[in-house]
Amino acid sequence: MSEKKKVLEMEESTDIELVSGDKDYTINFYKPYLYEGESYDSIDLSGLEDVKAADMIEAQKVISRSGELTSTPELSMNYACLIAHRVTGKPIEFFYNLPAKEAVRLKNLVSGFFYSRD
Repeated sequence: MSEKKKVLEMEESTDIELVSGDKDYTINFYKPYLYEGESYDSIDLSGLEDVKAADMIEAQKVISRSGELTSTPELSMNYACLIAHRVTGKPIEFFYNLPAKEAVRLKNLVSGFFYSRD
């Protein structure tokens, strides 16, 4: 693997900061995200640490009522948005309107949180 490719991969991996010592889960947006007249540079998802089974069940119920069929809802974009909405208190539309690249990063962080060994 070339040095340039290694550097690019290292730069990409720092876009989502996961600091396990502080339990600070932050997504730094590639560019400011404008929602309802307010600009956001990042979103803090540290509330993931406080998610309970009841929160996960409620998110799954919302997904089921929407007609979406999935055997692993915790891997879906919709589920990630619902959990992020729950832990940040931001409107669900905040997450539904994220640029696609940021939405994928959100999904990866949320699903990675649930499947990590920590």
